[in-house]
Amino acid sequence: MRRAVFLSAPAAWEHGHGPQHPLKPERLQRTFELLQEYGAFDAPNVHVVTPRPATKDELALFHTREYIKVVRALSAGNTRLPAWCYGFGPGDNPIFERMYETESLKVGSSLAGAAMLANGECDVAFSFIGGLHHAQSDRASGFCVFNDAAVAIRWLLRQGLRVACVDIDVHHGDGVQAAFYDTDQALTISLHQDGRTLFPGTGFVDEIGTGAGTGYSVNAPLPPYTDDETYLWAFHQVVPPLLERFQADVVVTQLGVDTHYNDPLAQLALTTAGHLALFEALEKLSPRWLALGGGGYDIGVVPRAWTLAFGVMSGQSFPDELPEQYRARYGGQWLRDRERPHLDEATRRQARQSVEAVVAQVKQRHNI
Repeated sequence: MRRAVFLSAPAAWEHGHGPQHPLKPERLQRTFELLQEYGAFDAPNVHVVTPRPATKDELALFHTREYIKVVRALSAGNTRLPAWCYGFGPGDNPIFERMYETESLKVGSSLAGAAMLANGECDVAFSFIGGLHHAQSDRASGFCVFNDAAVAIRWLLRQGLRVACVDIDVHHGDGVQAAFYDTDQALTISLHQDGRTLFPGTGFVDEIGTGAGTGYSVNAPLPPYTDDETYLWAFHQVVPPLLERFQADVVVTQLGVDTHYNDPLAQLALTTAGHLALFEALEKLSPRWLALGGGGYDIGVVPRAWTLAFGVMSGQSFPDELPEQYRARYGGQWLRDRERPHLDEATRRQARQSVEAVVAQVKQRHNI
């Protein structure tokens, strides 16, 4: 079994974007508690690590010094700064209590996982509090203040490692793509709901990189109502051949589970069975694996899906009935979905045809 590290710090879920915001810190707490109650952390090959916040120098591996300074000042209550110039304000990216400390901790978590992989201390690290892939170098975006994925990948590249990033969040990984759009040192692959129907409105097939990076940014935009079978078909058509050709030392994955059919912010139609199949495929494709969290806005889905993910990472399987104490606190009964989305055959067929067309375009663009 792989040596698996789980990176976790309660401080990451003690503060958040506010009670009305979709990105609820409670989903992190529930994930930790569910894994703990299943006994996942007692396995001999599992090590739980408490990370530290990233330093300003570490954040500056991707973010501008000015932006880092502004985030710190806004977090401390400075109201004189033009917050909107840096992506902050009512809506997606509110300023919240201890924002700098909470968000730099998420970056520190992913960096700690990267360092343990680079040093040979583990084979897989799950920074489930990370995966904040929309933040740009100089502004917040899409609920993301700092981009832990971009920082961790930059750090890994400085160690002389080849890095591929596979993003299966329902939203395009635009911040990570932007960080490596002009370099051939990192391969970025994003499967996501079509940007014509969902934030951030990017991630089209013709976004392939520029200069030395031409061909190293890969996007597969999928139509609403893409289900398990069709999504998995597209994944296997695109991701394994690209990773085999690139030969990464470390694969970084963003494991957003807002692709689930119950997610309130998007329209893909995956189940936990589809998620599990994706996690299993990524495990086989990753020589060293830095797994990050990400999106997921149905509070009942996220802990179950990420518990399945860490089970794959650590070589464990868990009973389908949720632990008694967890059920008493949060409700629910089963770890794995017992229902599927109600899609009529015409909708499934139309989605499949659209996905086949997208995959054909990706294969042509990237010579697969």
